[in-house]
Amino acid sequence: MIAFTSVLVANRGEIARRVFATCRRRGLATVAVFSDPDAGAPHVLDADSAVRLPGSSAADTYLRGDLIIGAALRAGADAIHPGYGFLSENADFAQAVIDAGLAWIGPPPSAIQSMGSKIESKCLMAAAGVPVLERLDPTMVTEDDLPLLVKASAGGGGRGMRVVHDLAALPEAVASAEREAAAAFGDPAVFCERYLEDGHHVEVQVMADAHGTVWALGERECSLQRRHQKVIEEAPSPLVDHLGGDLRSRLLAAGRDAAAAVGYQGAGTVEFLADDKGGFWFLEMNTRLQVEHPVTEAVTGTDLVGLQLDVASGAPLTGPEPTMTGHAIEARLYAESPLDDWRPRTGKVITFDIPAATSRFAGPPLPGVRVDAGIADGTEVGVHYDAMLAKVIAYGKSREAVARQLAGALRRSRVHGVPTNRDLLVVSLLHPDFLAGTAGTGFYAAHPPAALLAAPGLDPDVAAIVAALADVAHERSSLLPGLRSGFRSIPAGYQSRAYAAGERSIEVRYRFERDGVAIEGHDGISAVSFDATSVLLSSDGVQRSFSVTRFDDRVVVDGPLGSVELTVIPRFVDPAAALPAGALIAPMPGTVVRIAASVGTTVTTGQPLLWLEAMKMEHVVRAPASGVLTSLPVEVGRQVAQGTPLAVVDGNEA
Repeated sequence: MIAFTSVLVANRGEIARRVFATCRRRGLATVAVFSDPDAGAPHVLDADSAVRLPGSSAADTYLRGDLIIGAALRAGADAIHPGYGFLSENADFAQAVIDAGLAWIGPPPSAIQSMGSKIESKCLMAAAGVPVLERLDPTMVTEDDLPLLVKASAGGGGRGMRVVHDLAALPEAVASAEREAAAAFGDPAVFCERYLEDGHHVEVQVMADAHGTVWALGERECSLQRRHQKVIEEAPSPLVDHLGGDLRSRLLAAGRDAAAAVGYQGAGTVEFLADDKGGFWFLEMNTRLQVEHPVTEAVTGTDLVGLQLDVASGAPLTGPEPTMTGHAIEARLYAESPLDDWRPRTGKVITFDIPAATSRFAGPPLPGVRVDAGIADGTEVGVHYDAMLAKVIAYGKSREAVARQLAGALRRSRVHGVPTNRDLLVVSLLHPDFLAGTAGTGFYAAHPPAALLAAPGLDPDVAAIVAALADVAHERSSLLPGLRSGFRSIPAGYQSRAYAAGERSIEVRYRFERDGVAIEGHDGISAVSFDATSVLLSSDGVQRSFSVTRFDDRVVVDGPLGSVELTVIPRFVDPAAALPAGALIAPMPGTVVRIAASVGTTVTTGQPLLWLEAMKMEHVVRAPASGVLTSLPVEVGRQVAQGTPLAVVDGNEA
């Protein structure tokens, strides 16, 4: 048995906080590491001690194994937990930790090495009798092989992956996947395999000790994905429940066989692609804890991090293999704009509040809502790391009740300062296909965000009325605090305030009368009461309350039907601040990694002009209209801030 007393987590954000939570419950000291942008981040404040890793990029900080091991030794830690991402699946780092005399809370380096290459792991699994999809050489594929998935051999998280429906697009897909894989994992190797358009992503959670015991702690389904990254995960799998028979037992057996084939120890996940006929094929094994591990913890009543600590100390797994009870669903809250091709967003989190939460970083009661967050009020979401803000997990007896509970918890949350996918998560959870358990990996292709978010929610016009009333109260005269702003002893004309909801402008015209406030064009709406932060409206006799938060030039209105962020439109605009027609600006901070056009070139609407690398992903910047590229003031390698002019397309010269 190995006794350790202090654990350094070689990671950041919510996973560092999750590991710290179990360590605290066990009386273990905790050590954080942090980059310069993460100084003062919640995970740093949670730890007993913290060590700075100088720099900002992941390559200079969280991917520097030598600095992390040095930090552990300096802080007196005797064990390292890798979390997920970064160095968690790096066999050389795992071996270096062991060579430094520290306990490694993870699988053996040899197992990481074997499963780290998706190409090698497929060969190993085939030899172990686990079903696999045939690996295809990108240079040898034909029309009969389409559609294809180009996939990075190393790493995960959806990076270095491209779907190809046309052979003519294959060379660019391979080149782009190679660039992204090299940037994210340091390995540009990619391969191809058959792509199932609407399969189901089903995975088995395994836990193995050093004494030959391998547990399969049920399965999860993670079929709702965007850009090959999971968005909503659940346990057990609705596909497996629906098909029944021996599918679950075959999946769990395949998971155990995969772990045993490489002498696995610790927590790992064996991922499969399944069809609706009961067939399944090995995709990869993640030799670490998964982002979605809380749903397994909920339905099995286990602490997977605690089991990792036990196995790393040499303790055996005892008792019967845990089985699943009830249902759990997790939603990943991202800083991103689903309507803008899922583009990651940056900025400061002004408010983060999920009132429905009954637990944090630990299994919720039945029923209950758990929140694992890497952020707090005031956290800066930057360009250097993943855009995930938090995970919200609901647990209960029935799947539909849990889905509705989770949707309600998200709808009533208050997340201000950065755009998020919150509203999309809500409508996804309540979509008939999801509630029926039939949604596959093609869900967002069949139901794009624009269609899903067209469903009724908080009306931006109503939100603008709420914002105007609250802003009036906010600006109430300090000389006559008992009077509403705009009060007149004689009848007066309407005053107005203007807001922008996305690209749409909304003008609210109002005036105060003896019986209250009148809103022009909205005779059915009246203000029951209002102040600077809350408004109670009556609409056709139905009263609803709203909360209002303001920061910078923005106003956020939260209500029972959702949330709307508005931008205050100033009455007077500086003409010098206007951009020329056809101008393209950087949608986020990032680095220009490729340029596909030159000044003077005639371009067409939607044509790729350049690529930005941000948050470990490549993002295409396309021509907004057909015309001539008249300006391109950037070059490859340049780092740009959000809002930086990138190009100008003049439609008049086409």
